Amino acid sequence: MGRTVRNSKGKTMRPNFFVFCEGKTEITYVKFLRSVFRVPIQVVTKKSDSNISVDFIERSKRDYVPTKNDQTFLMFDLDVEGMLEHLQKIPQVTLIVSNPCVELWFLLHYEDIDKEINTASCFQKLLAHSPKYEKGALTENEKRVLVENMVQAVERAKKLKEFGNPSTLVYRLIEEMGRGDS
Repeated sequence: MGRTVRNSKGKTMRPNFFVFCEGKTEITYVKFLRSVFRVPIQVVTKKSDSNISVDFIERSKRDYVPTKNDQTFLMFDLDVEGMLEHLQKIPQVTLIVSNPCVELWFLLHYEDIDKEINTASCFQKLLAHSPKYEKGALTENEKRVLVENMVQAVERAKKLKEFGNPSTLVYRLIEEMGRGDS
């Protein structure tokens, strides 16, 4: 019996999704999304302060093998004066910002929000739906709602004026992760 030569199928690298964010809540949510979608991508979350820079992003990426399908996302709240302008100066990134805060995105899983809202009101409204809500943590019930009402939240978010108050672009990350599913 002769030996057969095994042809290499050529290993393709999983793309990296780098998500830079400002707080524990965003990191907790992105890790939750990674478990929900289970797509062949590597999601790397990095906490940064509001002074995020191109240098910080590049230094953070050095530990990973780059691929042609890598994407970089900036997940920040716009309740800080000048934040949007600062983020818009960073090249080759996708903004997934929320105005006023990421809790608006969570709130859209429960109801339509179409009038200007501040951070404190976002929290109050969210607590009315989810009394155990706590920054940096997600209860099992909150996770269930975030999955079951994701489509409605995306639809609601797309109706809002980009960068206005209220607005959130977190759905962009959801859509990109969903593409990796196919």
